[in-house]
Amino acid sequence: MSRKLVTLYTLLIVACAAMACAEPGSTTGADSGPLRAIENKGSDTLVNLALAWAEAYMNLHREISISVTGGGSGTGIAAMMNGTVDIANASREMKAEEVAAAEANGISPVEHIVARDAIAVVVNPSNPVDRLTLSQVSAIYSGQLTNWSQLGGEDRPIVLLSRESNSGTYVYFLENVIRLGRSESQLLFSPDTLLMPSSEGISVEVRQNPNAIGYDGLGYVTADQKVIALAVDAGMPYVLPSVATVNDGSYPVSRPLFMYTAGEPEGEIKEYLHWILTEGQILTGELGFVPLQ
Repeated sequence: MSRKLVTLYTLLIVACAAMACAEPGSTTGADSGPLRAIENKGSDTLVNLALAWAEAYMNLHREISISVTGGGSGTGIAAMMNGTVDIANASREMKAEEVAAAEANGISPVEHIVARDAIAVVVNPSNPVDRLTLSQVSAIYSGQLTNWSQLGGEDRPIVLLSRESNSGTYVYFLENVIRLGRSESQLLFSPDTLLMPSSEGISVEVRQNPNAIGYDGLGYVTADQKVIALAVDAGMPYVLPSVATVNDGSYPVSRPLFMYTAGEPEGEIKEYLHWILTEGQILTGELGFVPLQ
């Protein structure tokens, strides 16, 4: 089943569980008493996994209603800081200025690592290029390399695809791939980069455009995209992203995924996060992410 269909299926089940399959106008759970709500928002990388967690947890706990929405890591963190959500999903760490702003608002953010992920670099299957160094990817996305012939491919212009700037994946890719983890680097995405509103947008464009290159979380890569093997430097091993290569440290572009709460979680939020970090990790692997070891 495609990820898009999985998402639609999950949304339908979540909606049903959230209403406890009740009659219109009902606000009570399947057993008794009002539903206790958890609001969860943020990272589009995490949204499918968060939806699956919510579905499974609500099936176990009919008294709980969990609302999950995307919008990007920055959007979720801002919502947590202003008190409109209980849990913010993020595919990057909170920035120092975000932490300072939260604390100025009387909130002490608490970080919870809930899964791990690899960022895959993908191209159209017709593209003969199948491996790149991180320096080459940096040069591509900063506009220094503009034609596939410069990389052993055909004489075609390189079409750059990226997530939008409110995406945690965008921020991580900028800091750790384009800037190669160097804090002093001022490199930016090429102004020719096409900013896509979703992971699905990148997938669609890569599938139909033989000149395109994109990047996305491993859990969003489909079989009709070609995944590029990456090496830290020329002469070092080229490695494809997988659960195994993330866990053994050989794939060079992997990261933790986070949930943030305003202070130490309590009550149903604490119980939900404990479930995610234990039983919920089964779903992490099933959806193409890397479970915590």
